[in-house]
Amino acid sequence: MQINLVNYLGFLGFLGLLGFVTGNVGFLGFFGFFGFLSILGGRGSDERIENSINRACRNAYIVITITMVSSLVYVVSFDAIQAFPLVFALLFIVSIMAFVFSFIVYNRRGD
Repeated sequence: MQINLVNYLGFLGFLGLLGFVTGNVGFLGFFGFFGFLSILGGRGSDERIENSINRACRNAYIVITITMVSSLVYVVSFDAIQAFPLVFALLFIVSIMAFVFSFIVYNRRGD
């Protein structure tokens, strides 16, 4: 079984402990990275699923790149710096949705 380097993102979950030390609740979101540690104990991989994941990641990357550029142009052009936190959150949501939708489509087609 070949281990993907993305699996080691699970160790970023320990940064969530800083939320208790500093009192900043923003650090608690890092606990979500512990989900990547479950992949380390996986049962192997399927080439078709890996190809679907790679293609879905490519689509999400393209979507987030185009969306980031257009949103930064909007923020700078209209001097709407107060909209940047909302734009940043929407970028994350759109990229996750693009990945999930693409993965479902590629997985059903069986390419």
